[in-house]
Amino acid sequence: MATIKKLAFVVRSLPYKTEASRLAFTHAIASQTVEIYLEDGENIEPVLCFIGNGVMNCLKNQQAMKHYGITSNEQHMKNSLLLDLKVMICKEDLDKFGIKEDALIMDAEDIGGETKAQIVPYSEIQKELEAVDHIQLF
Repeated sequence: MATIKKLAFVVRSLPYKTEASRLAFTHAIASQTVEIYLEDGENIEPVLCFIGNGVMNCLKNQQAMKHYGITSNEQHMKNSLLLDLKVMICKEDLDKFGIKEDALIMDAEDIGGETKAQIVPYSEIQKELEAVDHIQLF
């Protein structure tokens, strides 16, 4: 019988002037490499959740290099989707900031990804968090 460890990476931080959100992406992506250390039948299932100010990490056309001299999280988001990570973005927080879906990075089709990010009510994110074995907050 397969054993699955569910991990949640919850991003609440703004994308700039801190490494927190970049670390969330890095940890979620890296969680996929642990399979070499697992026993047969064991697996890791990560989920990236963006809530509060964290939804700003999902915006297209970030200009972090221009304003802060660092690369944006846009490519990290696309790499997460390319690896088929589950990505959930809080609908209530998007509404609060007036952010529409067309302003978000919802897929990685341009680099061969098939998985799409999901805009969901916070109640669905909460259900997901209740089902995980480990939560990391960023």
